[in-house]
Amino acid sequence: MIKKISNKDKQDWENFLENKKKILNKVVIKNEKKIEISNKDKQDWENFLKNKEKIPNKDFVNRKSVRHEKIKKIDLHGYTIEEANKAVEQFIERCFDERVTKIIVITGKGLRSKNVENPYLSKDLSILKYSVPEFIENNKNLAQVIIETTDAKIEDGGSGAFYVYLKNKDKFKWLTKNENIKTKIKYFKEKKY
Repeated sequence: MIKKISNKDKQDWENFLENKKKILNKVVIKNEKKIEISNKDKQDWENFLKNKEKIPNKDFVNRKSVRHEKIKKIDLHGYTIEEANKAVEQFIERCFDERVTKIIVITGKGLRSKNVENPYLSKDLSILKYSVPEFIENNKNLAQVIIETTDAKIEDGGSGAFYVYLKNKDKFKWLTKNENIKTKIKYFKEKKY
């Protein structure tokens, strides 16, 4: 619905603009010191008020330097430790190549794990919730492309999941599409990133 501007509103706006011009002609007091506004500043202000151009909205300006969040998810329910570790490693490598920024790894809480009943297995390390993050942290290849791993928010799985944040592949444009992650890691080690 478009509201028509009343004569009173128009008059108020004109008074506002006129008061602004009067203020420019007066002396401004800052920090107990009197500072007179220069004629150039007055002219700039008047030009600004007269200017009909729209000021660009900085929120809608297209910035190429901004890295938009791209999220992928992997669910490891039902995997053995070996299967989970292999799947996570391949998934992280593939996500890095696809320029994914954040991975949600769902391991589950281990409440229904049959490993708890086996006295010969470690209670904590035999549950994916603990073993997969440990595998990622100790894997030197993956450490080169990961910024950090953190606990997941409740809406993403809570204590049965965690986040993996990946580095920006775009910063390394010298790599060809056919080179694999091991070549990249060799370069990172040489350059000591």
